[in-house]
Amino acid sequence: MNSTIRDVIIIIAAVLFSTILLYLPFATHSLEYLGFDEPGGMNTIIQNYDGLYYIVPAMSGYNPKAIEAIRLEFAIPLEYYASHLPLYPLFIAAFAPIFGYVYSMLVVNVLFTAALAVGFYYILKALQITKYPVALVLVFLFLPRFFIIRSVGAPESLFILCIIASIYFFEKQHYLYAGLLGAAAAMTKSPGILLFGAYGLVFIERLISGKSFEWKWLWITLIPVGLLSVFTLYLIQYNDFFAYFHTGGVVPMPYPFAAFNHTAKWVDTVWLEDILLYFFIYLYAVVKLASFKYRSMFYFSAIFFLSAIFVQHRDLSRYLLPIWPFTAIAYETFLTSKTFRMVLIFLLPAIFLYAINFLQQNVIPVSDWRPFIY
Repeated sequence: MNSTIRDVIIIIAAVLFSTILLYLPFATHSLEYLGFDEPGGMNTIIQNYDGLYYIVPAMSGYNPKAIEAIRLEFAIPLEYYASHLPLYPLFIAAFAPIFGYVYSMLVVNVLFTAALAVGFYYILKALQITKYPVALVLVFLFLPRFFIIRSVGAPESLFILCIIASIYFFEKQHYLYAGLLGAAAAMTKSPGILLFGAYGLVFIERLISGKSFEWKWLWITLIPVGLLSVFTLYLIQYNDFFAYFHTGGVVPMPYPFAAFNHTAKWVDTVWLEDILLYFFIYLYAVVKLASFKYRSMFYFSAIFFLSAIFVQHRDLSRYLLPIWPFTAIAYETFLTSKTFRMVLIFLLPAIFLYAINFLQQNVIPVSDWRPFIY
């Protein structure tokens, strides 16, 4: 068997097997055998934030009258769903005739996680970043917060896939593809627009070093066009071009390190030392990437990290996930070492228990499932 095919099979199997293994105690109502009091059930997976909020635009196309017709029990404004950008809901709607909206939400995320893992492997090989691409991909998949996000209803796997694919084509000087995939990223989550800034800084660096301007660079302007198309959709449906900013669901970014305020709406705790640890890990990676030859990886990671330190939210581990692939690249030698792999294998049960414990508490309250059963 060709070694690349074998590697791809291993990676896809790791995604599917780990996801099924996480679902198993919920699906079989056997959490009590792992020491948990709650009975569980797949509803726990389905109800995890913010999955159901992406199903609503998949069903309604953001049309306020269509949202009202669904008869949801959520006491949130109709405009709130504008904070959940349309590309992930579009894929949910596409798969809904096969799986139904609820399970389409999960299937789409798992499929894009597999695509992301395989895409990351291909990029690592094509750009000759590591001698151990499979090992690095497997480590990438089991960052604890990412393990949860890739197993529930969430757009991050699609978002990160668009980011790394855009950056790959940018480094290969295929700027049209870089722009299109960057636009897709911006249509998945608004921070995708930061790719436009990162590529702009690369071009400025090239101009300073004496290179001449190339007209094909302008393909990156497709990235803001992607976000503007989302706002145009909101203008049509909500009669508000800036509906995204009027949802009440946009996390505030008032000042640097704003997460360290227990009185803030989305913080509400003083137990925040893990955020400091994440800042250390990601910032050190950004510093290491400063001398990396693939300049877009450095600039995107740097811009994204600087924006993240303003985010006033407890869940910074989730907000920082889009630069996790480049952080893994920065620590490639350490993360693919035999010692680290042995430690990771030893801690895998702890990662699974962490995920189960988190999933049980991070749920959207639902008592009436009829609106989601089509």
